[in-house]
Amino acid sequence: MSMEEVKQDDQIMFKLKQTCSDLKNLLQLSSNVETTLAEIEERFVGMQENLSIASRRITPLQSLSIANKALDTKINRAISPALALLESFKLSESLQHKLLGLTNKLANEKSFNKRVEKLIKYVDTVDDLNEAINSISRECEPAIQKLQEVVEFLSRTKATDQFRTHRLRETLITLKALCENEVDAMRFDGVLDDALLNLQDEYESLLNNMRHRNFMEAKSDCDDDQSDVAAADVVSTDLGSELEIELLTKISETLAANDCLDICIDIFVKVRYKRAAKALMTLNPEYLKTYSPEEIDEMEWESLETVISLWIQHFELAIKNVFVSEKKLCCQVLGTIVDGVIWPECFVKIADKIMAVFFRFGEGVARSKKEPQKLFKLLHMFESLEKLKSEFSEIFAGEAGADICSRYRELEKLLVHSSTKVFFELGLQIEANQDVLPPQDGSVPKLVRYAINYLKYLLTDAYSATMVRILRTEQIWKAGILSSPEMDENLLKDAMFNIMDAIRRNVESKKLRYKDKVLPHVFVMNTYWYIYMRTRGTELGKLMGDQYMKKTYKVVAEESAYSYQKQAWGPLVRLLDREELKRVDKDGLTAMVRGKMDAFTKGFDDITQRHKNFYHIPDADLREQIREATVKLVTPVYTEFLNNFASSLHVKSYPSPEYIEDSLNQMFQVAYHKSSGKSSLRPRQMRDHSDGSKSLSGEQSRRNKDIRRSKSSAIDT
Repeated sequence: MSMEEVKQDDQIMFKLKQTCSDLKNLLQLSSNVETTLAEIEERFVGMQENLSIASRRITPLQSLSIANKALDTKINRAISPALALLESFKLSESLQHKLLGLTNKLANEKSFNKRVEKLIKYVDTVDDLNEAINSISRECEPAIQKLQEVVEFLSRTKATDQFRTHRLRETLITLKALCENEVDAMRFDGVLDDALLNLQDEYESLLNNMRHRNFMEAKSDCDDDQSDVAAADVVSTDLGSELEIELLTKISETLAANDCLDICIDIFVKVRYKRAAKALMTLNPEYLKTYSPEEIDEMEWESLETVISLWIQHFELAIKNVFVSEKKLCCQVLGTIVDGVIWPECFVKIADKIMAVFFRFGEGVARSKKEPQKLFKLLHMFESLEKLKSEFSEIFAGEAGADICSRYRELEKLLVHSSTKVFFELGLQIEANQDVLPPQDGSVPKLVRYAINYLKYLLTDAYSATMVRILRTEQIWKAGILSSPEMDENLLKDAMFNIMDAIRRNVESKKLRYKDKVLPHVFVMNTYWYIYMRTRGTELGKLMGDQYMKKTYKVVAEESAYSYQKQAWGPLVRLLDREELKRVDKDGLTAMVRGKMDAFTKGFDDITQRHKNFYHIPDADLREQIREATVKLVTPVYTEFLNNFASSLHVKSYPSPEYIEDSLNQMFQVAYHKSSGKSSLRPRQMRDHSDGSKSLSGEQSRRNKDIRRSKSSAIDT
């Protein structure tokens, strides 16, 4: 074995010995630890026994501690609501003092704007006080109930001493008495009640001070301009400033929140109705007191015409100015109450009585006697309602305004029925007028003048469209809404034809009542010529048709003019007929010629006198044409007869041709010159009986020829 191997074995042995020594030490230590653990176990057993004994002794104290904590929590929960209730009482008391201070400041404030600002603060304080009182009311019952439960619990369980229980019971009794007495006193008899009464007075005062500021300007416009357009340009304005509206809104909400909604509405409606009525009373509508048909029938027409015009203007002012402003104010002030349901009814209450007065008068006019002159005012009333219809429907829209809108429609219906009845009864009244004697001088009857001017006026732009609308509406109502109404032009044309036929029948009937043979022709000539000339170029003439007017009136007037000449001047001209003179000898010729001249002179004087006294041609143009035709008919025949038989007559004993012509001119009362630029009527000329015999002298013949030339120019048809 080598040395190296010996060394290696020694090292291994050394390590083994050392390891064995370490193992012995570990075993010794383990034995020591085991001994120590046994001792510790003995001590733990002793401690466990001690803890068990301590636990058995502490358990009752722990239960008592838990019970005390639970009782403390229960008492605190019962007292906390009572403490909060006391804080509410303190807040209420503070707000009451604040209200009293604001009341004194308001009483001393002179500036309107500053007073309004203070009133807003006043209302806010009233709201705060009301909320505090409401909070007290809500908190009273829970606080009392909690205290009641604690007192009963402590009394039942004896969880605390009698002193504490007694104090809690006294607190409960005091709190009950406070809630039962003080809360109602604060709400109904205290500062809050006084504040609400004060707010009602302020509310009424503010509403009363809100006037229609621009209404007097509108009134002035109506006074200056009596036309129906006077009120159309009037624009409604706000009745109050933003600050005033804000204050009124707050007061309304406060009164409503304090069970004073009915009082708030009564004040608003009462005051604003008086204000609206007072604004309209500045127009002096005394005529509205007369509203029954019988009373209206007793009024003079001029007065009735005036008050109807005023009614139209005032009605428009009431709608466009007064009620627009009142509705806006009503919405602004009461719109936030009861989700906006109340204010439309309040507005209708304000407007209802005033509108009823206007409706009552309009209905009275519509139901009064159907006199022809009322038609134009009825049309004005209807047209004004039609123009206002959209605005009226908008103002009184909704369920609240249904009755007013219904009465508005009923008034329109009445006006439609009355207008059509007046119009159609005009023809019946003309027919019924046949028994009245015609003018004794053959002039145009007043009835014809009235009727023609009436129809012409009705067809002007101011009335024709409205009349057509009324006729169409009436026709639809009678025939049904599904019917096919006539064309507007035909509706009016048929109605006009009926009235014109009634006029013609009236004239034809009256001409038969003359006993004089000439007057019927003068009467028809005057009347039909008047009708034709007054309608030519007018809307009435265009509607009836030019051919119809010429055939029915112009031609008949010309025929009457011919008949007039035939009846009035034909016999006079025939006196100078020379056919009879050809059959007598020379001795009898002189006597016959003189007899004819004497008869002519007497007849001429008689007929000219009758013209001056009985036959009247009022139209200057017609009179001029008749004069020319009469001069042309009579003068040449007389001149030739005088010239041809001058040898058989004492010429100076008979009127000269110039005198005859002058007498005719004077009889017709016109100048010698002709009217220029006017349509003319040419009567059929009677046959010229002259035979062209020789004239008395050359100079007189030339003068007579000059006269004939000056008077014989053609007359336009």
